[in-house]
Amino acid sequence: MRPEKEAIVRDIHDSLERSSYVILADYSGLTVEAITELRSRLRPLKGRVTVVKNSFLARAMEQLKWNGMPSLISGSVAMITGDGDVTQAAKIVETFRKENEKPTMRGARVGSDTIDGAEAAALAKIPPREMLLGQLVGTIAAPLSQVVGVLNQKAASLLYVLKAIEEKKSKE
Repeated sequence: MRPEKEAIVRDIHDSLERSSYVILADYSGLTVEAITELRSRLRPLKGRVTVVKNSFLARAMEQLKWNGMPSLISGSVAMITGDGDVTQAAKIVETFRKENEKPTMRGARVGSDTIDGAEAAALAKIPPREMLLGQLVGTIAAPLSQVVGVLNQKAASLLYVLKAIEEKKSKE
């Protein structure tokens, strides 16, 4: 392979290796303006949309030993990479798809897991990480607050019994 092509594959390899997620999407039918708009929407999340040659992308994935991903590469494929929350990026891509009917997600790699297009689209329905952590804290705290309530009621009922005994003795 020529040195220029090796450098391109190395750049793709480095980009894939640095990213916490990779979403592959079919961008056929999108105009340059539409791809630019998608890029600008992903920019606040530190997401990048890169259109690369399929053979270069496949070679970079083979070097990384990402076995399931090369099967998703066919036709017009854009690589969406980033370091942030994959659910937020998937939401942006899905919202953009609903507005423009493209791009469709072919699959993704999150951490060390490869998922298909339907599962990648389902990522958009997952609440953000902060909300999930809040729900977890609420789930853990609910039983504890109920225990505190029961203990308070028992202490209050004991107080009422002692008060009643005090009143009875004071009347005698």
